[in-house]
Amino acid sequence: MKTYISLLLLAVICAACTEKKADNNVDEKQPDTTLVTLNAAQIKNANIVVGQPVMGKAKGVLKLQGAIDVPPQSTVSVSFPLGGYLKSTDLLPGVHVSKGQVLGILEDMQFIQMQQDYLSAKERLQFAETEYRRQQELNASKATSDKVYQQAKADMETQRILMRSLAQKLELIDINPRKLTSANISKSVHILSPIDGFVSKVNVNIGKYTSPTDVLFELVNPKDIHLALDVFERDVNKLAIGQKVITYTTDNPAKKYEAEIILISKNLNEDRMASVHCHFEKFDATLLPGMFMNAEVEVANSTALLVPEDAVVRWQNKFYVFTAGAANTFRMMEVKPGNESEGMQQVDGTGIDSKTRLVTKNAYTLLMKMKNSAEEE
Repeated sequence: MKTYISLLLLAVICAACTEKKADNNVDEKQPDTTLVTLNAAQIKNANIVVGQPVMGKAKGVLKLQGAIDVPPQSTVSVSFPLGGYLKSTDLLPGVHVSKGQVLGILEDMQFIQMQQDYLSAKERLQFAETEYRRQQELNASKATSDKVYQQAKADMETQRILMRSLAQKLELIDINPRKLTSANISKSVHILSPIDGFVSKVNVNIGKYTSPTDVLFELVNPKDIHLALDVFERDVNKLAIGQKVITYTTDNPAKKYEAEIILISKNLNEDRMASVHCHFEKFDATLLPGMFMNAEVEVANSTALLVPEDAVVRWQNKFYVFTAGAANTFRMMEVKPGNESEGMQQVDGTGIDSKTRLVTKNAYTLLMKMKNSAEEE
């Protein structure tokens, strides 16, 4: 019985060893899917070139987003120093206006009162001047006392001050006091545009009463609009004042606008982003404040390993290069691609440096050869 058990155990052990050896033979026969071999004729016909990576500055394109902005000095809030009822206006947001153009007409009783007060003060000043000259003559002959003469002079100066102050108030509401007479007293005044530009907001409607603190209209001088871009903290140091920017709208990416960086903010917002301001090289009336824009800036990264673009192949959403070995063998090695510029590609891969020999031209020929061979097998 013991002899039978011993023989059975020996048979199991032998079978296991035989299976393991068979498995090892299978493993040894599995092909290396990262290796491809060509003969000299194939290399010549495929025009495969072998070279080495170089160290250099990898230029790239930094893609940013932002919006059209207007500096404070180019935005004008139009108010009126006196309250009144809006009689008329034909403004709409987006309408172009010229400096001095009538934006709206206000009416109020106080406008009439101010003109009346001015004309009355003007008449009283003329009377006071006449009385002053009369008292001056009488005082010279001692026909009247100095006190009466001084009072006449004081009355004249008081009326002159009153008339001048009323004249300034009339000019403030765009009424010319020098042309004002009793025949052209008006109950309405004009609101005039202080700049050339376009209307961005209309905050009133006809019949509404406005107070001096109300902003009636908002105007924008479009010649000074600029582009405000949001830049992540890690990319701020890649930008500099004077750099050229190519920008375009989402709706029409084919139409490019050239701009130049004029200011880089030194502060970061809560999203760790800085604001970069750009000035357009040429004004375009179709660009409106608040419009979203995309932008591209060419930047230079730190020194990196560069290879020709033909040296990098893509397979199943990964990137590879082929290193050259002995006996016309080439091994496919995965790399991480970086920026592309002027036909050069930034790469980073394990075991790849400036001394590595790799295929720099027609690397896709090797990829096709490798995959076709694998399918045939």
